[in-house]
Amino acid sequence: QVQLVESGGGLAQPGGSLRLSCAASGFSFSKYAMSWARQAPGKGLEWISEIYTSDTGTYYADSVKGRFTISRDNARNTLYLQMNSLEPDDTAVYYCKAFAWGREYWGQGTQVSVSS
Repeated sequence: QVQLVESGGGLAQPGGSLRLSCAASGFSFSKYAMSWARQAPGKGLEWISEIYTSDTGTYYADSVKGRFTISRDNARNTLYLQMNSLEPDDTAVYYCKAFAWGREYWGQGTQVSVSS
């Protein structure tokens, strides 16, 4: 059974940091590219970052570039998103996704709220 479980969300102050994790099971994690997306209240889904299988390629949306860092630990089957310099506009539900060979799997999401 494929599972992606996000954690690490919560409330942060502007300028603060959070680290999201996405624990994967039920598939060959190391063979899948991974990404993070988010959905803010009343808005559509926004892709924000992705990483390829051997950690050699990482990509970011302009809205998070320089503030967020994506990484993966294939030995632990876990994807991370380090979020620094958080802004109120980063408030959203954050989802991880695994994708390869036309397949994709999504997690259930974790809420991040940025407010003073």
